[in-house]
Amino acid sequence: MDPVRNPYAPGAGQRPPELAGRDTELDSFDVVLERISRGRPERSLVLIGLRGVGKTVLLNALRSAAVRKQWGTGKLEARPDTPLRRPLAAALHQAVRELAPANREDTSHVLGILKSFALKEVPAKTKTTLRDRWQPGIDVPAVPGRADSGDIEIDLVELFTDIAGVAAGAGRGIAVFIDEMQDLLPDDVSALCAACHELGQQGLPLVVVGAGLPHLPAVLSASKSYSERLFRYARIDRLDPEAAARALRSPAQEEGADFTEEALAAMYEVTAGYPYFIQAYGKGAWDVAPRTPITADDVKVAAPEAEAELAVGFFGSRYERATPAEREYLRAMADVSADLPPGLSMGDAGVSTSEIALVLGRKPQSLSPARDSLIKKGLIYSGERGRIAFTVPHFGRYLRRQATD
Repeated sequence: MDPVRNPYAPGAGQRPPELAGRDTELDSFDVVLERISRGRPERSLVLIGLRGVGKTVLLNALRSAAVRKQWGTGKLEARPDTPLRRPLAAALHQAVRELAPANREDTSHVLGILKSFALKEVPAKTKTTLRDRWQPGIDVPAVPGRADSGDIEIDLVELFTDIAGVAAGAGRGIAVFIDEMQDLLPDDVSALCAACHELGQQGLPLVVVGAGLPHLPAVLSASKSYSERLFRYARIDRLDPEAAARALRSPAQEEGADFTEEALAAMYEVTAGYPYFIQAYGKGAWDVAPRTPITADDVKVAAPEAEAELAVGFFGSRYERATPAEREYLRAMADVSADLPPGLSMGDAGVSTSEIALVLGRKPQSLSPARDSLIKKGLIYSGERGRIAFTVPHFGRYLRRQATD
Protein backbone atom coordinates (compact mmCIF):
# COMPACT_ATOMS: atom_id res chain seq x y z
CA MET A 1 0.00 0.00 0.00
CA ASP A 2 1.26 3.49 -0.84
CA PRO A 3 2.57 5.04 2.43
CA VAL A 4 2.08 8.54 1.01
CA ARG A 5 -1.67 7.92 0.88
CA ASN A 6 -1.81 6.49 4.41
CA PRO A 7 -4.79 8.32 5.96
CA TYR A 8 -4.20 7.58 9.64
CA ALA A 9 -2.92 10.25 11.99
CA PRO A 10 -1.56 9.08 15.38
CA GLY A 11 -0.66 12.52 16.72
CA ALA A 12 -1.27 14.26 20.04
CA GLY A 13 -4.50 16.21 19.66
CA GLN A 14 -4.43 15.69 15.91
CA ARG A 15 -7.89 15.22 14.42
CA PRO A 16 -8.31 11.78 12.84
CA PRO A 17 -9.68 11.59 9.31
CA GLU A 18 -12.95 10.18 10.70
CA LEU A 19 -14.13 11.50 14.08
CA ALA A 20 -16.19 8.43 14.88
CA GLY A 21 -18.30 7.83 17.96
CA ARG A 22 -18.60 11.46 19.09
CA ASP A 23 -21.86 12.48 17.39
CA THR A 24 -23.75 12.64 20.70
CA GLU A 25 -21.31 15.13 22.21
CA LEU A 26 -21.23 17.27 19.07
CA ASP A 27 -25.01 17.36 18.77
CA SER A 28 -25.44 18.18 22.47
CA PHE A 29 -23.00 21.09 22.20
CA ASP A 30 -24.90 22.51 19.23
CA VAL A 31 -27.97 22.55 21.48
CA VAL A 32 -25.98 24.31 24.22
CA LEU A 33 -24.82 27.01 21.80
CA GLU A 34 -28.32 27.56 20.46
CA ARG A 35 -29.90 27.71 23.91
CA ILE A 36 -27.35 30.22 25.18
CA SER A 37 -27.77 32.31 22.02
CA ARG A 38 -31.50 32.49 22.80
CA GLY A 39 -30.93 33.52 26.39
CA ARG A 40 -31.78 30.10 27.82
CA PRO A 41 -29.92 28.88 30.92
CA GLU A 42 -27.24 26.29 30.22
CA ARG A 43 -24.27 24.87 32.10
CA SER A 44 -20.66 24.92 31.04
CA LEU A 45 -19.23 21.60 29.86
CA VAL A 46 -16.40 19.39 31.11
CA LEU A 47 -15.03 16.43 29.13
CA ILE A 48 -13.34 13.75 31.23
CA GLY A 49 -11.44 10.66 30.14
CA LEU A 50 -8.18 8.76 30.04
CA ARG A 51 -5.23 9.72 27.87
CA GLY A 52 -5.65 8.71 24.24
CA VAL A 53 -9.47 8.80 24.07
CA GLY A 54 -9.52 11.98 22.00
CA LYS A 55 -10.50 14.67 24.53
CA THR A 56 -8.33 17.32 22.88
CA VAL A 57 -9.59 16.37 19.42
CA LEU A 58 -13.17 16.66 20.62
CA LEU A 59 -12.41 19.94 22.38
CA ASN A 60 -11.13 21.34 19.08
CA ALA A 61 -14.20 20.02 17.24
CA LEU A 62 -16.48 21.76 19.74
CA ARG A 63 -14.53 24.96 19.23
CA SER A 64 -15.07 24.65 15.48
CA ALA A 65 -18.79 24.29 16.15
CA ALA A 66 -18.74 27.56 18.11
CA VAL A 67 -16.83 29.30 15.32
CA ARG A 68 -19.47 28.15 12.81
CA LYS A 69 -22.07 29.85 15.00
CA GLN A 70 -19.93 33.03 14.74
CA TRP A 71 -19.08 32.98 18.43
CA GLY A 72 -15.82 34.36 19.73
CA THR A 73 -13.56 31.55 20.91
CA GLY A 74 -10.27 31.19 22.73
CA LYS A 75 -8.32 28.16 23.90
CA LEU A 76 -5.60 27.52 26.46
CA GLU A 77 -3.85 24.55 28.03
CA ALA A 78 -3.52 24.60 31.81
CA ARG A 79 -0.06 23.82 33.14
CA PRO A 80 0.98 22.76 36.65
CA ASP A 81 2.25 25.63 38.80
CA THR A 82 1.31 28.22 36.14
CA PRO A 83 -1.31 30.84 37.10
CA LEU A 84 -4.36 31.16 34.88
CA ARG A 85 -4.39 34.96 34.53
CA ARG A 86 -2.10 35.49 31.55
CA PRO A 87 -2.96 32.49 29.34
CA LEU A 88 -6.65 33.17 29.93
CA ALA A 89 -6.18 36.81 28.98
CA ALA A 90 -4.56 35.75 25.70
CA ALA A 91 -7.43 33.32 24.97
CA LEU A 92 -10.08 35.93 25.74
CA HIS A 93 -8.27 38.51 23.61
CA GLN A 94 -8.55 36.17 20.66
CA ALA A 95 -12.21 35.50 21.47
CA VAL A 96 -13.09 39.19 21.51
CA ARG A 97 -11.23 39.74 18.24
CA GLU A 98 -13.16 36.88 16.62
CA LEU A 99 -16.40 38.30 17.94
CA ALA A 100 -15.68 41.69 16.32
CA PRO A 101 -18.67 43.52 17.82
CA ALA A 102 -20.08 46.43 15.83
CA ASN A 103 -19.75 48.82 18.78
CA ARG A 104 -16.05 49.68 18.72
CA GLU A 105 -16.29 51.82 21.85
CA ASP A 106 -17.58 48.91 23.93
CA THR A 107 -14.96 46.63 22.41
CA SER A 108 -12.11 49.00 23.23
CA HIS A 109 -13.37 49.40 26.77
CA VAL A 110 -13.58 45.67 27.48
CA LEU A 111 -10.16 45.11 25.88
CA GLY A 112 -8.79 47.77 28.22
CA ILE A 113 -10.25 45.87 31.17
CA LEU A 114 -8.76 42.66 29.79
CA LYS A 115 -5.35 44.33 29.52
CA SER A 116 -5.60 45.58 33.09
CA PHE A 117 -6.53 42.04 34.20
CA ALA A 118 -3.52 40.58 32.39
CA LEU A 119 -1.04 43.13 33.71
CA LYS A 120 -2.05 42.96 37.36
CA GLU A 121 1.05 43.35 39.50
CA VAL A 122 2.59 40.14 40.82
CA PRO A 123 4.27 39.65 44.21
CA ALA A 124 7.36 41.79 44.77
CA LYS A 125 9.75 38.84 45.06
CA THR A 126 9.30 38.05 41.34
CA LYS A 127 9.13 41.61 39.98
CA THR A 128 12.54 41.48 38.35
CA THR A 129 12.00 38.28 36.35
CA LEU A 130 11.72 38.27 32.58
CA ARG A 131 8.21 36.84 32.94
CA ASP A 132 7.09 40.07 34.63
CA ARG A 133 8.24 42.17 31.70
CA TRP A 134 5.74 40.33 29.50
CA GLN A 135 3.18 42.58 27.78
CA PRO A 136 -0.12 41.44 26.26
CA GLY A 137 -0.59 42.34 22.60
CA ILE A 138 -3.70 44.44 23.28
CA ASP A 139 -3.55 47.75 21.39
CA VAL A 140 -5.66 49.83 23.76
CA PRO A 141 -4.83 51.56 27.06
CA ALA A 142 -5.46 49.56 30.22
CA VAL A 143 -8.67 50.48 32.06
CA PRO A 144 -7.93 50.55 35.81
CA GLY A 145 -10.42 49.80 38.54
CA ARG A 146 -12.07 46.75 37.02
CA ALA A 147 -10.86 43.11 37.11
CA ASP A 148 -7.53 44.22 38.57
CA SER A 149 -7.94 43.86 42.33
CA GLY A 150 -5.32 41.13 42.49
CA ASP A 151 -7.88 38.65 43.82
CA ILE A 152 -8.31 36.23 40.90
CA GLU A 153 -11.83 35.25 41.95
CA ILE A 154 -13.10 38.84 42.10
CA ASP A 155 -11.25 39.76 38.92
CA LEU A 156 -12.45 36.80 36.88
CA VAL A 157 -16.08 37.31 37.84
CA GLU A 158 -15.86 40.95 36.73
CA LEU A 159 -13.96 40.12 33.55
CA PHE A 160 -16.31 37.34 32.42
CA THR A 161 -19.33 39.52 33.17
CA ASP A 162 -17.99 42.44 31.11
CA ILE A 163 -16.87 40.34 28.15
CA ALA A 164 -20.12 38.37 28.11
CA GLY A 165 -22.00 41.66 28.15
CA VAL A 166 -20.24 42.79 24.97
CA ALA A 167 -21.02 39.43 23.36
CA ALA A 168 -24.69 39.78 24.30
CA GLY A 169 -24.74 43.24 22.75
CA ALA A 170 -23.40 41.73 19.52
CA GLY A 171 -26.09 39.05 19.57
CA ARG A 172 -23.56 36.23 19.88
CA GLY A 173 -21.51 34.47 22.55
CA ILE A 174 -18.04 33.66 23.87
CA ALA A 175 -16.67 30.14 24.39
CA VAL A 176 -13.47 29.51 26.36
CA PHE A 177 -11.83 26.09 25.93
CA ILE A 178 -9.43 24.82 28.62
CA ASP A 179 -7.43 21.66 28.04
CA GLU A 180 -5.73 19.71 30.87
CA MET A 181 -8.10 21.48 33.25
CA GLN A 182 -7.07 19.33 36.21
CA ASP A 183 -3.73 21.17 36.24
CA LEU A 184 -5.23 24.54 37.19
CA LEU A 185 -4.04 25.96 40.50
CA PRO A 186 -6.55 25.70 43.38
CA ASP A 187 -7.21 29.46 43.50
CA ASP A 188 -7.80 29.50 39.75
CA VAL A 189 -10.22 26.57 39.95
CA SER A 190 -12.16 28.40 42.65
CA ALA A 191 -12.22 31.59 40.57
CA LEU A 192 -13.38 29.77 37.46
CA CYS A 193 -16.23 28.10 39.36
CA ALA A 194 -17.29 31.43 40.89
CA ALA A 195 -17.25 33.12 37.46
CA CYS A 196 -19.32 30.35 35.86
CA HIS A 197 -21.77 30.60 38.77
CA GLU A 198 -22.19 34.33 38.16
CA LEU A 199 -22.66 33.82 34.43
CA GLY A 200 -25.39 31.29 35.08
CA GLN A 201 -27.20 33.57 37.49
CA GLN A 202 -27.17 36.45 35.02
CA GLY A 203 -27.89 34.33 31.95
CA LEU A 204 -24.90 35.77 30.08
CA PRO A 205 -23.66 34.21 26.80
CA LEU A 206 -20.25 32.90 27.89
CA VAL A 207 -19.54 29.20 28.25
CA VAL A 208 -16.46 27.39 29.53
CA VAL A 209 -15.59 24.02 27.98
CA GLY A 210 -12.93 22.08 29.84
CA ALA A 211 -11.20 18.77 29.26
CA GLY A 212 -9.25 16.74 31.76
CA LEU A 213 -8.47 13.45 33.43
CA PRO A 214 -11.08 11.36 35.26
CA HIS A 215 -10.41 12.97 38.65
CA LEU A 216 -11.26 16.48 37.37
CA PRO A 217 -14.77 16.45 38.90
CA ALA A 218 -13.16 15.81 42.30
CA VAL A 219 -10.77 18.73 41.74
CA LEU A 220 -13.69 21.03 40.98
CA SER A 221 -15.88 19.84 43.87
CA ALA A 222 -13.00 20.25 46.32
CA SER A 223 -12.88 23.91 45.33
CA LYS A 224 -16.59 24.76 45.33
CA SER A 225 -19.23 22.49 46.78
CA TYR A 226 -21.72 23.62 44.13
CA SER A 227 -19.43 22.79 41.17
CA GLU A 228 -21.36 19.62 40.33
CA ARG A 229 -24.31 21.88 39.49
CA LEU A 230 -22.22 24.33 37.44
CA PHE A 231 -20.91 21.89 34.85
CA ARG A 232 -22.30 19.13 32.71
CA TYR A 233 -19.80 16.28 32.74
CA ALA A 234 -19.36 14.21 29.58
CA ARG A 235 -17.45 10.98 29.94
CA ILE A 236 -15.28 10.40 26.85
CA ASP A 237 -14.37 6.75 26.60
CA ARG A 238 -13.09 4.16 24.16
CA LEU A 239 -15.11 3.46 21.01
CA ASP A 240 -17.45 0.53 20.63
CA PRO A 241 -16.66 -1.98 17.84
CA GLU A 242 -18.99 -0.30 15.34
CA ALA A 243 -17.50 3.17 15.84
CA ALA A 244 -13.96 1.76 15.81
CA ALA A 245 -14.67 0.02 12.50
CA ARG A 246 -15.96 3.30 11.06
CA ALA A 247 -12.83 5.12 12.24
CA LEU A 248 -10.76 2.59 10.29
CA ARG A 249 -12.88 1.91 7.22
CA SER A 250 -14.05 5.38 6.22
CA PRO A 251 -10.54 6.83 5.73
CA ALA A 252 -9.40 3.68 3.93
CA GLN A 253 -12.38 3.73 1.60
CA GLU A 254 -11.67 7.37 0.76
CA GLU A 255 -8.36 6.09 -0.61
CA GLY A 256 -9.91 3.16 -2.46
CA ALA A 257 -8.94 0.56 0.17
CA ASP A 258 -10.71 -1.44 2.86
CA PHE A 259 -10.35 -3.90 5.76
CA THR A 260 -11.70 -7.41 5.96
CA GLU A 261 -14.12 -8.16 8.80
CA GLU A 262 -11.46 -10.38 10.37
CA ALA A 263 -8.95 -7.51 10.23
CA LEU A 264 -11.40 -5.16 11.94
CA ALA A 265 -11.92 -7.72 14.71
CA ALA A 266 -8.16 -8.13 15.10
CA MET A 267 -7.72 -4.35 15.23
CA TYR A 268 -10.31 -4.03 17.97
CA GLU A 269 -8.63 -6.76 19.97
CA VAL A 270 -5.24 -4.99 19.96
CA THR A 271 -6.57 -1.43 20.35
CA ALA A 272 -9.51 -2.08 22.72
CA GLY A 273 -11.25 0.77 20.89
CA TYR A 274 -8.98 3.56 22.13
CA PRO A 275 -8.88 6.23 19.40
CA TYR A 276 -5.14 6.96 19.63
CA PHE A 277 -4.31 3.27 19.36
CA ILE A 278 -6.69 2.89 16.42
CA GLN A 279 -4.72 5.52 14.53
CA ALA A 280 -1.33 4.04 15.50
CA TYR A 281 -2.21 0.46 14.57
CA GLY A 282 -4.16 1.62 11.51
CA LYS A 283 -1.12 3.45 10.22
CA GLY A 284 1.07 0.40 10.79
CA ALA A 285 -1.36 -2.00 9.14
CA TRP A 286 -1.66 0.21 6.07
CA ASP A 287 2.12 0.44 5.67
CA VAL A 288 2.76 -3.31 5.86
CA ALA A 289 -0.25 -4.47 3.80
CA PRO A 290 0.81 -5.40 0.25
CA ARG A 291 -2.65 -4.74 -1.18
CA THR A 292 -6.27 -4.04 -0.31
CA PRO A 293 -8.17 -5.30 1.58
CA ILE A 294 -6.06 -5.18 4.73
CA THR A 295 -6.25 -8.60 6.40
CA ALA A 296 -5.91 -9.97 9.92
CA ASP A 297 -2.46 -11.27 8.94
CA ASP A 298 -1.44 -7.72 8.01
CA VAL A 299 -2.58 -6.53 11.44
CA LYS A 300 -0.56 -9.31 13.08
CA VAL A 301 2.57 -8.28 11.17
CA ALA A 302 2.04 -4.58 11.93
CA ALA A 303 1.34 -4.97 15.64
CA PRO A 304 4.95 -5.29 16.89
CA GLU A 305 6.04 -2.17 15.00
CA ALA A 306 3.06 -0.17 16.28
CA GLU A 307 3.72 -1.37 19.82
CA ALA A 308 7.38 -0.38 19.54
CA GLU A 309 6.40 3.13 18.43
CA LEU A 310 3.89 3.44 21.26
CA ALA A 311 6.49 2.22 23.74
CA VAL A 312 8.70 5.17 22.88
CA GLY A 313 6.29 8.01 22.17
CA PHE A 314 3.12 7.23 24.12
CA PHE A 315 4.26 5.17 27.09
CA GLY A 316 7.99 5.75 27.38
CA SER A 317 7.83 9.54 27.36
CA ARG A 318 5.51 9.43 30.37
CA TYR A 319 7.49 6.78 32.22
CA GLU A 320 10.67 8.85 31.86
CA ARG A 321 9.03 11.69 33.82
CA ALA A 322 8.78 9.52 36.93
CA THR A 323 11.45 9.39 39.63
CA PRO A 324 12.94 6.03 40.69
CA ALA A 325 10.55 5.85 43.67
CA GLU A 326 7.60 6.69 41.45
CA ARG A 327 8.65 4.06 38.89
CA GLU A 328 8.73 1.48 41.66
CA TYR A 329 5.18 2.46 42.55
CA LEU A 330 4.06 2.26 38.90
CA ARG A 331 5.59 -1.21 38.49
CA ALA A 332 3.83 -2.39 41.63
CA MET A 333 0.55 -1.03 40.24
CA ALA A 334 1.20 -2.97 37.04
CA ASP A 335 1.84 -6.19 38.97
CA VAL A 336 -1.32 -5.80 41.04
CA SER A 337 -3.42 -5.03 37.94
CA ALA A 338 -2.06 -8.00 35.96
CA ASP A 339 -5.14 -10.11 36.70
CA LEU A 340 -7.61 -7.45 35.56
CA PRO A 341 -9.35 -8.15 32.22
CA PRO A 342 -7.93 -6.27 29.20
CA GLY A 343 -9.62 -3.31 27.57
CA LEU A 344 -11.00 -1.75 30.73
CA SER A 345 -12.58 1.70 30.46
CA MET A 346 -12.32 4.73 32.66
CA GLY A 347 -13.77 3.94 36.05
CA ASP A 348 -13.56 0.17 35.53
CA ALA A 349 -9.86 -0.26 36.21
CA GLY A 350 -8.31 0.44 39.56
CA VAL A 351 -6.30 -1.26 42.26
CA SER A 352 -6.22 -0.90 46.00
CA THR A 353 -3.45 1.22 47.48
CA SER A 354 -3.14 -1.30 50.30
CA GLU A 355 -2.41 -4.04 47.76
CA ILE A 356 0.38 -1.93 46.28
CA ALA A 357 1.86 -1.39 49.74
CA LEU A 358 1.71 -5.15 50.33
CA VAL A 359 3.58 -5.88 47.08
CA LEU A 360 6.28 -3.35 48.00
CA GLY A 361 6.46 -4.44 51.61
CA ARG A 362 5.84 -0.89 52.82
CA LYS A 363 3.31 0.94 54.95
CA PRO A 364 0.67 2.72 52.83
CA GLN A 365 1.46 6.08 54.48
CA SER A 366 5.10 5.88 53.40
CA LEU A 367 4.01 5.59 49.76
CA SER A 368 1.78 8.69 49.82
CA PRO A 369 4.46 11.09 48.47
CA ALA A 370 5.10 8.93 45.40
CA ARG A 371 1.38 8.42 44.79
CA ASP A 372 0.57 12.13 45.17
CA SER A 373 3.40 13.12 42.85
CA LEU A 374 2.24 10.65 40.19
CA ILE A 375 -1.28 12.07 40.43
CA LYS A 376 0.12 15.59 40.01
CA LYS A 377 2.10 14.44 36.96
CA GLY A 378 -1.07 13.00 35.45
CA LEU A 379 0.16 9.40 35.33
CA ILE A 380 -2.39 7.97 37.76
CA TYR A 381 -5.69 9.11 39.24
CA SER A 382 -7.86 8.24 42.20
CA GLY A 383 -11.44 7.52 41.21
CA GLU A 384 -12.44 6.64 44.76
CA ARG A 385 -10.84 6.63 48.17
CA GLY A 386 -8.20 3.94 48.58
CA ARG A 387 -8.07 3.00 44.89
CA ILE A 388 -5.99 4.28 41.99
CA ALA A 389 -5.70 3.63 38.27
CA PHE A 390 -3.48 4.54 35.33
CA THR A 391 -4.52 7.56 33.29
CA VAL A 392 -2.93 5.93 30.23
CA PRO A 393 -4.69 2.88 28.72
CA HIS A 394 -2.58 -0.29 28.61
CA PHE A 395 0.16 1.34 30.70
CA GLY A 396 0.26 -1.64 33.07
CA ARG A 397 0.70 -3.99 30.13
CA TYR A 398 3.56 -1.83 28.84
CA LEU A 399 5.31 -1.91 32.24
CA ARG A 400 4.94 -5.67 32.59
CA ARG A 401 6.26 -6.22 29.08
CA GLN A 402 9.18 -3.89 29.77
CA ALA A 403 10.05 -5.88 32.88
CA THR A 404 10.37 -9.09 30.84
CA ASP A 405 12.47 -7.58 28.02
